[in-house]
Amino acid sequence: MNAAPRKRRKGLTLRGREIASGYFFIFPWLVGITFFFLLNVGRAARFSVNRVHVIAGYGLTQDFIGLQNFYNIFRVHGTFMREMFTSVGEMLINVPLIIFFSLFMAIILNRQFMGRGLVRAIFFLPVIMASAAIANTIEMSMGMIMGGSSSIPPDMEGAGGGFNAAAIIMLLGSLGMPPQISGYITTAIANLHEVIRSSGVQILIFLAALQSIPSSMYEVAQIEGATSYETFWKITIPMVSPLIITNVVYTVIDTYANAAVVETAHLTYIREMNIGASAAMSISSALLVCLVLFSICWAISRFIFYRD
Repeated sequence: MNAAPRKRRKGLTLRGREIASGYFFIFPWLVGITFFFLLNVGRAARFSVNRVHVIAGYGLTQDFIGLQNFYNIFRVHGTFMREMFTSVGEMLINVPLIIFFSLFMAIILNRQFMGRGLVRAIFFLPVIMASAAIANTIEMSMGMIMGGSSSIPPDMEGAGGGFNAAAIIMLLGSLGMPPQISGYITTAIANLHEVIRSSGVQILIFLAALQSIPSSMYEVAQIEGATSYETFWKITIPMVSPLIITNVVYTVIDTYANAAVVETAHLTYIREMNIGASAAMSISSALLVCLVLFSICWAISRFIFYRD
């Protein structure tokens, strides 16, 4: 007598379980972005097409005015458009510098040398020091130590902090370097402090990517006679390339959050109580940054290598 056929146990496949696990881990992020970000974006978009009045004891009243707020910030406001495009220009200069510097330092910090842990902590220290509470504490402490700026002798003000950009441009020009490249290098040197301050998280991400590369790949390349230059471009760069987009997105958003145009929108709300214009500034600058970000990510994604 033949045994009854066994029923197949219904359940998720391995791929289905992986997808379910992914959604489980990003669920808190989905909740946060829905209730703390998307709702506020929708509220800002609504304010940007209304004239908002604050009435004590009642709240906010809104009068629909269409695109009048956008017309005012672009045609009437004296500095917004200039600050918005200046912020984007500075972003396009600083982001490549931060990415290149972060990858360079991650490669160095991934090597074995005495005091490596201390050096890693030093490079991540600016991320901690950048918090508003610590920055204000340091500023107050320096003011108490120095006794205020009036106690600094006039002949010491600005001493040692000068940056002679013209001399560097002339030096690079005498070496036959084109003015565009020499100007970019000069700007990079001038922004070196900001680049180092903004590279802590990116260095950690690149370090994680470098440590995930199997050592057998470098051993095979060495056996085959590949040079360090060839190993860098054929193994290191392709293997860390997926994390380049992650660092670009983080760097663009971090740079935009500290841009002058964001401060202008904030001051328009605080000082002028012009909520509609402030919302229009935020929406306009955010859309421009998103357009730049999507363009950069699209260009980089064409050269990304994903390991199976």
